[in-house]
Amino acid sequence: MKFSENWLRSLVNPAADRAELCHRLTMAGLEVEGVEALGEGLAGVLVGEIIACDKHPNADKLRVCSVAIGAGQSLQIVCGAANARLGLKAPVATIGAQLPNGLVIKQAALRGVDSFGMLCSAKELDLDADASGLMELPPDAPVGTALAAYLELPDASIELKMTPNRPDCLGLRGLAYDVAALFGAPLKAMVSETAAVTSTAVRNVRLDAAADCPRYLGRVVEGVDPAVPSPLWLKERLRRAGLRPISAVVDITAYVMLELGQPMHAFDSARLSGDIVVRRAQRGEEIALLDGSTVKLDEQFLVIADQAQAIALAGIMGGLESRVVDTTIDVFLESAHFTPASIMGRARKLGLHTDASHRFERGVDPELPRVALERATALLLEIAGGRAGPVVEAVAAAHVPQRPAVALRRQRLGRVLGMDVADAEVERILTALGMRVSATDSGWSVVPPSRRFDIEIEEDLIEEVVRVHGYERVPIRAPGGQLNLALPPEAQVPADRLRAQLVARGYCEAVCYSFVAREWLQRWGGEDGAVALANPLSTDLAVMRTTLLPGLVEALKHNANRQQERIRLFEIARVFHAGNEGPRETCRAAAVACGRAVPEHWSGDKRAVDYFDIKADFESLVGLAGGRRVEFFPLDRPDFHPGRSAEIRLEGRVLGQIGALHPRLLKALDLDQDVYAFEIDMDGLTAGRLPAAVELSRFPQVRRDIAVVVPETVSWSEIESTLRNIPGVVLRDLVLFDRYSGTGLGSGLKSLAIGLILQDSYRTLTDQEADHFVALAVAALERECSGRLRG
Repeated sequence: MKFSENWLRSLVNPAADRAELCHRLTMAGLEVEGVEALGEGLAGVLVGEIIACDKHPNADKLRVCSVAIGAGQSLQIVCGAANARLGLKAPVATIGAQLPNGLVIKQAALRGVDSFGMLCSAKELDLDADASGLMELPPDAPVGTALAAYLELPDASIELKMTPNRPDCLGLRGLAYDVAALFGAPLKAMVSETAAVTSTAVRNVRLDAAADCPRYLGRVVEGVDPAVPSPLWLKERLRRAGLRPISAVVDITAYVMLELGQPMHAFDSARLSGDIVVRRAQRGEEIALLDGSTVKLDEQFLVIADQAQAIALAGIMGGLESRVVDTTIDVFLESAHFTPASIMGRARKLGLHTDASHRFERGVDPELPRVALERATALLLEIAGGRAGPVVEAVAAAHVPQRPAVALRRQRLGRVLGMDVADAEVERILTALGMRVSATDSGWSVVPPSRRFDIEIEEDLIEEVVRVHGYERVPIRAPGGQLNLALPPEAQVPADRLRAQLVARGYCEAVCYSFVAREWLQRWGGEDGAVALANPLSTDLAVMRTTLLPGLVEALKHNANRQQERIRLFEIARVFHAGNEGPRETCRAAAVACGRAVPEHWSGDKRAVDYFDIKADFESLVGLAGGRRVEFFPLDRPDFHPGRSAEIRLEGRVLGQIGALHPRLLKALDLDQDVYAFEIDMDGLTAGRLPAAVELSRFPQVRRDIAVVVPETVSWSEIESTLRNIPGVVLRDLVLFDRYSGTGLGSGLKSLAIGLILQDSYRTLTDQEADHFVALAVAALERECSGRLRG
């Protein structure tokens, strides 16, 4: 939001200089992002008129001008501007003047002709960026008047960085309320202007989308003079607000938007067909916009239409076919209230951002359209003439936002702020902000003005009081009271320990977007239960992620494309799924790896990473949680390789997945090497087990090696579980030290060589006892795993 300081002071003029004004606005939450001083250093610059303009005798591109500067005086000035011509009025810097750029004007000879001053462009005076020619002043500019006085300078262009909750300050009138409250200055009363109706021309309005546009006003103004330019004061206020003047009609709508905060639009009435309809767009409907682009719409968009076609994109931009042009003499003025939900995200979806959409998607005062329409009509009749028709209003009262009363308790105000604010000061602040305040036994009942969408609860009113009263007045006190420390269970493994463990094993932590493209999840088979965003930043960030792996693999691909040969990435973050009571958040840990198994070294292994490498990385995390038993079972998912992946189960509960990504997925992702990954549920992993002291046995271990033949479909987890469940406590450990399949075994079979480590805590085991356990083990494998002892 950029505006002229002088314009603001014409509405409310506090007894404060520019620096104090900007400081108080920033401290009140209206951050001043930039201040550009205008018109300083213009002493000696006058309004001049070219009364003679001849060719330079020695230069084709120069002209010798005689310039009147008032009091019967004239100066000979050599000028090279293309628009220098007889009768033009322009700024003249006289001898001795110092321009804002530091140039001191002196008498000079240009190609043999003396010049006694300088005709100036707006850029040379630091008033505008236009350096294409002389700054042209209106024909009625008084010759000889100081330019600063004529242009109401000095001034400043102040830019505010507005937060989304304060759309009321996107108009100078709304901002003036805050300034009046901050400084206790009187606010200039707004004159209620009602234009005289001198024409019978009307266009009826129908609301087919009343919930999206509960109020629409229109008025026909006939006989406008299209050749009349905007007056200088209006042009200058627009320029200092960062807008480029175009024509009288367009400039007036822009001026009213800046002054009141109500976006408006002007149509060429002769180009409209019949009545006006506010409706939803039809799927595939197209409209050519003012910027020259043609956009295709769907039912999410709101349009203004006549009886033939859509003529404007509601709340965003007008249509090209119905625009006001140089020959327009009959104008249809539009002033409407569009709900934020009907505009939010629509402009961004089309790659647009306009002043109108910026305001409507944040919220515009629903009571403002009539005031703005009358103000624009008065300005139009004053500047360009014409005859105003009656105002036509279509309103759906049930959908017009209302501002209910909000209670403010005196005790609550003091408790939150930590100080007492006098009742009179509270009432002054809230009243100055345009609120209706009524005293109650416990405090006040406050009705916010219709423009203040952000005032809904008691805390909003407390914020209003303290930001105007002054945050610097809030006392600095250490908080007191009892704090209940929420200590995590002693057995729980902190996420930072898992991070440190993965970093120690060569991984780098990545932070990926929680928003992803729906196509990503479809490619990974994870679109079920995805939570769609109501107002996505783009189609690439349209849904919440249901898995961490797509983002991690994209980061891996990004690094691989930049010549990184060994990549290890992990992320510990939340994923989101749709639930009956809103989205469900789950914390997960995921890791991806590709390239060499170990860093490159002259004596190192050059093999590529495989399933057992990433399995070891995962098992190191399980070790932090007390070494609970993890089992791996065959996995059938479209994103993992069916023969080199597994489902992870922790004490019977599914914890996650691990393995190589499916070749089909790698091809779709344009990755030309194997990628291994795991993704696990953090709740199951971090629920650790407290260590328990166990007495070391003083008796020797006994080892028995067996070779068993089992079907290929039997996993090691099943075999390990079977052996550990044999009654007795003598089995201390078991080791798989060989695997064989092929000739001599038959199809679909494998031979596993297993070392059984036996030990008793109270005595030395005998050979007979060890042999008995081996017999039990073989019998259990035959019964549970269809195994047999290899002969």
